Amino acid sequence: MSVPAWFARGVYRAQEAAMHRPTFAMLAELERTQWLSREGVEAYQAQRLNRLLASALAHSPWHADRLRAAELGDAIEAGAVALADLQRLPTMGKRDARDNVEQLVWRGVPGGVFQYTTGGSSGEPLIFYFGRARQASDAAGRMRARRWWGVQPGEREAYLWGAPVELNKTDRIKTLRDRLVNQLVLNAFAMSPGCMDDYLDALQAWQPKCLYGYASSMALLAAHAEARQRTLRLPQLRVVCTTGEPLYPHQREIITRVFGAPVANEFGSRDIGFTAHEAPGGQMLLMSESHIIEVLDQAGRPVAPGDAGEAVVTGLTSGAQPFIRYRTGDVLRLSSEPATGGQGLHVLAEVTGRQTDFVVAADGRIMHALAVIYVLRAVPGIAQFKCIQHALDRMEVQIVPTVDWNEAARNAVVAGLRTRLGEALRVELRMLDDIPPEASGKHRYVVSHVPLAESLKQAAA
Repeated sequence: MSVPAWFARGVYRAQEAAMHRPTFAMLAELERTQWLSREGVEAYQAQRLNRLLASALAHSPWHADRLRAAELGDAIEAGAVALADLQRLPTMGKRDARDNVEQLVWRGVPGGVFQYTTGGSSGEPLIFYFGRARQASDAAGRMRARRWWGVQPGEREAYLWGAPVELNKTDRIKTLRDRLVNQLVLNAFAMSPGCMDDYLDALQAWQPKCLYGYASSMALLAAHAEARQRTLRLPQLRVVCTTGEPLYPHQREIITRVFGAPVANEFGSRDIGFTAHEAPGGQMLLMSESHIIEVLDQAGRPVAPGDAGEAVVTGLTSGAQPFIRYRTGDVLRLSSEPATGGQGLHVLAEVTGRQTDFVVAADGRIMHALAVIYVLRAVPGIAQFKCIQHALDRMEVQIVPTVDWNEAARNAVVAGLRTRLGEALRVELRMLDDIPPEASGKHRYVVSHVPLAESLKQAAA
């Protein structure tokens, strides 16, 4: 079932208004501000930064102490903080956000606060809070990026995304809502050959204008289509948007070849929101209106222009729980080039994300690694984790516990993983003081040694 785009857009507008999210007002603002000069964009950033810091000074005691220690109080009250003044503040990390949450969150923020948990791809799950402004900013930024590719709000989209093992009543209501806004959701946590055959049929029937999902899952579906010698005819498809992990060149190539549309990658995370979107021509354009990105070396100093370093982000719509000079753990390079499309937005030259693997259930279902991550991130008492699938029926789980770790948490991990991968799964829990990175220096928090079908290995690599 699909509905006219104007109707779907109207349903979406009504939903956002009912939820008190200023999504479409923000979209209109983003459509205007992207055409400012680079200097105009940075002046806009400074205005929003001053509002964020004023809110943090008034409502987030942890930040307020740091702002006063940096002697920024008077400048904040005068609305005179410059972008360069951020460097007077120390950075913050996930542990700061996790350990000081009650001193960070502003529970009285207009529209209310909502608890969320990071996906855990960094190995450190984080419970944090965001408000309506952050939600609206993410949605509006995504719609603006879709428009770069000729996809308008309300036009048909398909999502290759995580979904629960079982659908309950709430999920069925959400499925109906998805169809009323012209969204088809395919479960990236259940990608057996039979499921993927069904997904290809569904895409052929749905004829989306945009296809969106995890990079590795999208490549896996494309490889499966080639292995089945399926020729997809999707003349309406304008773009395939990938997210959640690095997009490798061979994955981009097979996705483009099989689905017959260009690929646009995006960069961000749950805690800081969508940060950059790929535009036609291949540039990654920063959501400059909602994020300030600094690139620092290991000593915390700004790198030379064009050099790689750690992304330190200030979320300008994170007033409910401010993320100010937040160390993300991602490595990137900024470009000094202007946007080729004429926007004044900043350009990311290169983004290095974190890898995930697939896991394979006992019945042969191929599941995105987030199916496992979602289990671990929901259990209290875990500071860090790493899951290693040694065989179909054996998974090692390395855990750095917190003081909240207990027998109930242990049982929840085992039960959750068996629900995903099969009741016969042997779960070996190892308590550690620290989980080191791979020899390459990369952090892989879900690793599977169970081989996929030979025809799918390249796409899933």
